[in-house]
Amino acid sequence: MIVGVPTEVKNGEFRVAITPAGVRELTSAGHRVLMQSGAGIGSSIRDDEFVATGASVLTDAIDVWSRADMVLKVKEPVPDEYPLLGLKRDQVLFTYLHLAASRACTEALMAGGTTAIAYETVRLPDGSLPLLTPMSEVAGRMAPLMGAHHLMSPAGGRGVLVCGIPGVRSAKVVILGAGVAGMAAATMAVGMHSDVYILDRNLERLRQVDHHFRGALETVASSAHAIDETCVDADIVIGAVLIVGAKTPKLVSDDLVARMRPGSVLVDISVDQGGCFESTRPTTHSDPTFEVNGSLFYCVSNMPGAVPHSSTHALVNATLPYVLSIADLGWKDAVRADPALAEGVNVVGGNIVYEPVATGHGMGWSALDTVL
Repeated sequence: MIVGVPTEVKNGEFRVAITPAGVRELTSAGHRVLMQSGAGIGSSIRDDEFVATGASVLTDAIDVWSRADMVLKVKEPVPDEYPLLGLKRDQVLFTYLHLAASRACTEALMAGGTTAIAYETVRLPDGSLPLLTPMSEVAGRMAPLMGAHHLMSPAGGRGVLVCGIPGVRSAKVVILGAGVAGMAAATMAVGMHSDVYILDRNLERLRQVDHHFRGALETVASSAHAIDETCVDADIVIGAVLIVGAKTPKLVSDDLVARMRPGSVLVDISVDQGGCFESTRPTTHSDPTFEVNGSLFYCVSNMPGAVPHSSTHALVNATLPYVLSIADLGWKDAVRADPALAEGVNVVGGNIVYEPVATGHGMGWSALDTVL
């Protein structure tokens, strides 16, 4: 199989979808890897490092897209890339897609006839998300750091030192969701000596969190009332809610934000799926925040892109076994052999085959079995 890896073009995205080690695994298995020149520079990986493990380097993105049987990316295609979809018949695109939050991207993939497989909906029998987990861990650990930075007055916050000092209280950090991202955020926030509260609807999960942190934070059963009570006097609120493949529910209203302390900071890790704050809208690393009712919203839609070297290696460690399976078997046989990978298939031949995406846009869908 010919595997193509173009340079990411989303604003502030510096990750790349393969490492030299990944190239070696693919080429050793008899596949070809076509890299766009400079694709790895943002992750501190030079073209010659890819070449040394067997990749060929092409100058233009259009050359990569038009020749590859499978295109590997990190982020969903942006509008400038929509014309590249469908340049090669029956092409597979394997990347983060978050289609429930983007009708335009969904329609572009359908129009291109692309087989679109989403990292974030590949799901194991136990419900875990092996290709989303590493980036959730990165974003979760970054969230308290970004919140702490923007809580400082020069960044627009209310001037609170997140860890406090003797005689002065530390910042109150509220985390909505006790999944992978929420736990990662809690680990950092507790390590920063913050006053941490974590909310989730799953009581068994809260018991696990309480046991893990040995009383170093407060666990709260999530409800509209509990969210209101815990967030109203918070310094930092971190949204870490995920419903796999579907739009995120809005949990923090603008009315609640208006009652929060002026200069508080809200970090929405869930922004890729639409976000869990009422006024969430995607921002970029170059322009990361905006104000809502006196509070600062940080809603960067590719948070791990700020630490691309770490993120790229963590991502490829997780995706490579699936990439090899698709390359070795073809996507249909790979999906038949692995129910977890089958969960990742979102669009095939102009049809949505993942129900939560169709539901999010009020569109029709077909069962994957009918396509296979």
